[in-house]
Amino acid sequence: MQVQINTDHNIPGREALATHVSGVVKNALSRFRDRVTRVEVHLGDETGHKGGKNEKRCVMEARLQGRPPVAVSHHAATLHQAIEGAAEKLTKLVESTIERLRDQRSRASAPPPGKG
Repeated sequence: MQVQINTDHNIPGREALATHVSGVVKNALSRFRDRVTRVEVHLGDETGHKGGKNEKRCVMEARLQGRPPVAVSHHAATLHQAIEGAAEKLTKLVESTIERLRDQRSRASAPPPGKG
């Protein structure tokens, strides 16, 4: 699974931050690593130097094999909280998307109900 990290001009794109984000994403989606090809992470500070409540934003977009991308966002007081929150949301979204696909496939392959 490839993890691509993008930051706005208010977030310095340090190597330590990239390593942290990549680790969080890979850990959160580890059980889906054979289904998720790439995750794009967008980090931003919506108020810049002004400060404020819940101004840190993390958007994560996962690309599943053969499916359109799915995305989530999370706002928090700190960048690390925003990253953790988005990773948790993305895990739930990927899990529900895969379950929905599994259900659709099982219904499609099930024999039609018999006349009884």
